[in-house]
Amino acid sequence: MKSFKIGDLTIKLPIIQGGMGVGISLSGLASAVANEGGVGVISCAGMGLLYPKFSKDYLTNSIMGLKEEIRKARAKTRGVIGVNVMVALSNFSDMVKTSIAEKADIIFSGAGLPLDLPSYLQRESTTKLVPIVSSARAAKIICEKWKANYDYLPDAIVVEGPKAGGHLGYKNNQIDDANYSLEHIVPEVVAEARHFEKLYGRRIPVIAAGGLYTGEDIYRIMELGADGVQLGSKFVTTEECDASQAFKDTYINSREEDIEIIASPVGMPGRAIAGEFIRRVREGLTRPKKCPFHCIKTCDYTKSPYCIIMALYNAAKGNLSRGYAFAGANAFLSKKITSVRETIASLQAEFRAAELRRKRGPLSV
Repeated sequence: MKSFKIGDLTIKLPIIQGGMGVGISLSGLASAVANEGGVGVISCAGMGLLYPKFSKDYLTNSIMGLKEEIRKARAKTRGVIGVNVMVALSNFSDMVKTSIAEKADIIFSGAGLPLDLPSYLQRESTTKLVPIVSSARAAKIICEKWKANYDYLPDAIVVEGPKAGGHLGYKNNQIDDANYSLEHIVPEVVAEARHFEKLYGRRIPVIAAGGLYTGEDIYRIMELGADGVQLGSKFVTTEECDASQAFKDTYINSREEDIEIIASPVGMPGRAIAGEFIRRVREGLTRPKKCPFHCIKTCDYTKSPYCIIMALYNAAKGNLSRGYAFAGANAFLSKKITSVRETIASLQAEFRAAELRRKRGPLSV
């Protein structure tokens, strides 16, 4: 696996740990991945629920909680630390400003197009900006808008395919369509990035995400032009993951048929592990009666099938009867708890084996 650069940052190990909320990827997991040379990512989604100690106000607690998590990560690593900030969050602006003020190395932003993200940078800012897209068209729109409005190009682009966990930037009928597969869209996004590189003389690495689980997956997708990969589910069943053991056990005990598409209050389809809570959602038994947080811009609690932030919070804490686990399409392959170091060593060994098989070519008879 070759290193690559995001702006002036050298990413020694071309693996970005995906941001997973609520409370799945915090400073513990992020710092462990960063210590191995990858990019550790803190998810700021639901941070106000995780840090009630500061005040009775969710938005204030979100700011203070994110500050604390970034500082905790910095105390544990000298590696690269990013923050995932969803465009769909009602406190998107606060989370971006806090990440930049705390000098997070990178902001990753998806679940919508972060068209105004560069507007938050100050002259002295060092934070790199990486949008998450699901198509070459979205990548083109962001590059054009950022360049025209802010004279700024993405420091990298994450292209996320339909096998990802969490919120998917696809319509339901596109999820199983080969024309929207990660293998299909990665070369298209790479071509778009190279176009803007030639126009403006600035490198824009492309990071592939969504359903990637093994070192062989990484090798295959990097052969299509990706500079790096983003992995989420792979790191859930690590010792350092910030989720409860009960949450990790949900992955370990899952089967392939348990991974399914659900309706998310964010307004996008989502991929998750089926369970009691999702069954209750289908029966209409989880409709919220009030909304004390208004965490998602587009969420109308009077029409929502459930409160997403409470569902994810409860799941992370181990109360799976009141929540559910987002998960990538290959999450069912997780069968034991390992350390982040062991997980990455296994990925590297699988990558090298795939590379060796490619060099040897087909066996002669």
